[in-house]
Amino acid sequence: MKTPHKKAVLTGGVLGNLCVLFYFKYFDFLLENINKLFHTGFTLPGVLLPLGISFFTFQQIAFLADTAHGAVSRQTVTDYALFVTFFPQLIAGPIVSHEEMLPQFQDITRKHFDYEDFYMGLRLFVLGLGKKVLLADTFGIAAGWGFQNYMSLDGLNTFLVIIFYSFQIYLDFSGYCDMARGLGLMFRIKIAVNFLSPYQAANITEFWDKWHITLTRFFTRYLYIPLGGNRKGKLRTYFNIMIVFLCSGIWHGAGWTFLIWGFLHGVLSVLTHVWHDVKIRLQIHGGHFLHGISVLFTFLFVTLAWTFFRADTVNQALYMLKNLTGIFANGLQGLNVHKKITEAFQLPEFFYPMKFFRLDTLPLHSCYCMFLFILAAVLLIFFCKNLYESEKNYRPRIPGTIALSVIFVWCVLSFSGISAFLYFNF
Repeated sequence: MKTPHKKAVLTGGVLGNLCVLFYFKYFDFLLENINKLFHTGFTLPGVLLPLGISFFTFQQIAFLADTAHGAVSRQTVTDYALFVTFFPQLIAGPIVSHEEMLPQFQDITRKHFDYEDFYMGLRLFVLGLGKKVLLADTFGIAAGWGFQNYMSLDGLNTFLVIIFYSFQIYLDFSGYCDMARGLGLMFRIKIAVNFLSPYQAANITEFWDKWHITLTRFFTRYLYIPLGGNRKGKLRTYFNIMIVFLCSGIWHGAGWTFLIWGFLHGVLSVLTHVWHDVKIRLQIHGGHFLHGISVLFTFLFVTLAWTFFRADTVNQALYMLKNLTGIFANGLQGLNVHKKITEAFQLPEFFYPMKFFRLDTLPLHSCYCMFLFILAAVLLIFFCKNLYESEKNYRPRIPGTIALSVIFVWCVLSFSGISAFLYFNF
């Protein structure tokens, strides 16, 4: 195909995909803001968002761009359809690329059942399910109630709600990524790693190298580099970074809160690049203590920024962040955690152990289950190896298999309510 025609087809294909995404995801948001700005009365159509449209749209755009640049060989309609609709990663990522998936689909040796791959895939799936159902959903109950009733919370409880949402979205998305990889491996298909302990990152750049890795890769390949990347001077580099993060924000959802969330990450990313250059010029070298402080700062920044991501309005997010100052005004007097928050962690399976050991007669007994979940989350998030690292040397053992069985049964018995993945919304 001649170059002008190739560019026209590529432009048309990309715009077509973006127009479909815009209609389903942003049309209501556009009309709502037009009504507010110009005092018009357009009726919002209330378009229902198809599951996974943000993910498979980007996947199709990447395929078109790579095809236009000659990186993709001729494919059948069946192979392309399988590439786009492969169900383990269809609705919430990872955003896989053709070079990762198509050769695996076409490899005839992968069509034979493999017990080891199936077991390793099942292990990933069950552990991811445990993160999601046992931990993320429990934190989600407390966080969900807190965001709905934010005006009734003091500083301490607001802080807990924000932290719990940070834990929830981490464990929810991490669990989904593990489950997607596990399902793929059961079919002998290796899906890209999308999550590598991002809360252990020492700066925001490292965080985005570990959180939603395939989304970062997409924006780097198809937006940041075409804009010029870091090849046109410092100011242009910083401008490109801000554009990428603003697009990342609006990609996650149609709302000013998402745009502000992306803006905050972009600002800190620019400042991180500036600080990196300063350290090189001044020959500043950090030790273990500085590294620990950097990890803590990055985690706190990401956690506070999640407030905009989760809040329904900008005013709600600002109110909650302002409310945090109550911690310094009142301190931790009496650890007055709201009853509704502690109740979220008092699962039925802990009732009899609490009674048997007479823990319910001790001071602060209503908070013990909450402390247990916080400890489990902190150990898992900050101190344990992620499943990608641990699986390299993992060998099936009877105790491990028994543990997986217990986790799976516990998860099934916990299916008492709606348990949707957070990223289905984005």
